Amino acid sequence: MQLATERCGDALVVRVEEPRIDAAVAIQFKDAMREATRAPGTPVMLDLSRVDFVDSSGLGALVTARKYLSAEQRPLELAGMTPPVAKVLRLTRMDSVFTMHADAPDGEGPARGA
Repeated sequence: MQLATERCGDALVVRVEEPRIDAAVAIQFKDAMREATRAPGTPVMLDLSRVDFVDSSGLGALVTARKYLSAEQRPLELAGMTPPVAKVLRLTRMDSVFTMHADAPDGEGPARGA
């Protein structure tokens, strides 16, 4: 699972560099998110603009990442959802669980790759 991170103001933007978050990659996604967000203290925005498909395992992985960060008092917000991903989030009512943004902000350059 390829993720890229960059700082944007006081937030960490994590970009998913894969077209799918599904059962085949859910565990790798969770591990990659833990690695990408190891540095404490900053809110995290997950950029899903390159993701075209999320299944129930992918939704579970998003919720797990949110719980992991919430335990550290760090919000996880979603940004840049493609229409199919936005539809799944709406249908499962995850749009009421996550704060969602149309686009991820541009950062100050790469913080690190994961």
